[in-house]
Amino acid sequence: MSRRLQSIFLPAATGALVLALWYGVHALLAEDLRFLLPTPVAILEAFRANAEALARAALNTTEGALLGFALAVAVSVVFALALSLSPLVRIGLYPYLMILQMTPVIVFAPILVIWVGAGLRSVTIITFLICFFPLVVNTTQGLVSTDRNLVELFAMWRTSRLQQLLHLRVPAALPYFFTGLRISATLAPIGALVGDYTAGSSAGDGGGLGFQAIIYSSQAKYAALFATAATTCVLGFIFTAGVLSLSWLALHKWHDSYETTDK
Repeated sequence: MSRRLQSIFLPAATGALVLALWYGVHALLAEDLRFLLPTPVAILEAFRANAEALARAALNTTEGALLGFALAVAVSVVFALALSLSPLVRIGLYPYLMILQMTPVIVFAPILVIWVGAGLRSVTIITFLICFFPLVVNTTQGLVSTDRNLVELFAMWRTSRLQQLLHLRVPAALPYFFTGLRISATLAPIGALVGDYTAGSSAGDGGGLGFQAIIYSSQAKYAALFATAATTCVLGFIFTAGVLSLSWLALHKWHDSYETTDK
């Protein structure tokens, strides 16, 4: 079987196996417990019945995810440049970045609601906190991992630190940056959903998917709850596809990972 056929057949076979197991587990459950694991058909029906509410919530969640993600990209690049250019800054700040990463974001939600109010601002900040660390760590690693031989070559030609940064370190760090970007793109919709769930607001139809999940959970609409989760998953795929497209545009002409696959 060719590689192309394998790439089509194997995912399709895995998907069919998952669906079979899903229906099998559903059938094995006691009749009064089957509502806890709705079938894919029931989830699709719930999606159709709640399409308007889910679409509105998805747009609100997307707004928070995009704002938090964009803020994380901008701030992480600035931090990564500072951390890479000065070992003293890196030694002084990195432990606190680790502490920030290890602190559960959900702890900040009540504080953010008090500081900036429930709604989009809190959701944006929570998304930012979730997306920031993978970006700053990967970008910093890329900036400090430049080939030593090339660094010495630039030094031999007496280039300035700015020239070395723009023409050597930044291009060499792009694969690392896009790796962090892919991780953060996956986390952004999840972060926005967590923000909706913990610090969201429905004022002015501003409730996102997390707030919608609270409503469906309180109403015991479990199929609609699964539909909400599926919608968040779709958002994650869209974010990741966008980042993969940007990565391909930036790297495919020169980076080994793309040159190898194109040959």
